[in-house]
Amino acid sequence: MRSKLSIKELDFYYGDFKALHKVSMEIEPNKVTALIGPSGCGKSTLLKTLNRMNDLVAGSVVDGTVLYDGDDIYGKYDIIQLRKKIGMVFQSPNPFAMSIYDNIAYGPRIHGIKNKKVLDRIVEKSLRQAAIWEEIKNRLKGPALGLSGGQQQRLCIARVLAVEPDVILMDEPTSALDPVSTSRIEDLIDELKKEYTIIIVTHNMQQAGRISDSTAFFLNGYLEEMGATEKIFFNPDSKKTEDYISGKFG
Repeated sequence: MRSKLSIKELDFYYGDFKALHKVSMEIEPNKVTALIGPSGCGKSTLLKTLNRMNDLVAGSVVDGTVLYDGDDIYGKYDIIQLRKKIGMVFQSPNPFAMSIYDNIAYGPRIHGIKNKKVLDRIVEKSLRQAAIWEEIKNRLKGPALGLSGGQQQRLCIARVLAVEPDVILMDEPTSALDPVSTSRIEDLIDELKKEYTIIIVTHNMQQAGRISDSTAFFLNGYLEEMGATEKIFFNPDSKKTEDYISGKFG
């Protein structure tokens, strides 16, 4: 099976600080890949290199290769198209200060869709995919900031889905949510992987075990080990991975 994303010998620098060291890994399509490891180990840095969000950080330098469907995203790849195809959901819900409808329609409008009927269909489809349509279908013109935290996060997922991505990056998407909202997001991720490739950063070992197909363990900017989640959790090759999973450090 051809990888959706292929990362080869990736180094990343914030100025003089080297945050990633020769990271190489393959991301399979229609799977959930969890990135785990202690704080500051490079998980979120890696995630943000995959749609070039780190380009926005002054002094950042990338060395190595990231291939998306075989194309080098740090070559001549159009960055607007890249971020359309590889969308991102952040740690804290970040809806725009506008209506629920306009939050979802924002991306399609940016990409040239102006027809009201088409936008209506996109908004409904995206909210249904994000499992929030039934809760908010009668308040689409209401403020997105009036939603609960869990609803806001599902709205942000719907906003990503509205531009028809291929890959969804999630940076600790449930860390600010209560257990019920977390469970809803996890169920949603399990459903979404039928159509999308998902990469999630999480500090929650139980969550990684529940929702991911593959797990990658990072330590001090190095990819220590990667494999099927069941193997990583129950029969890791690395003693450092075993210690982290068992809670001995991190």
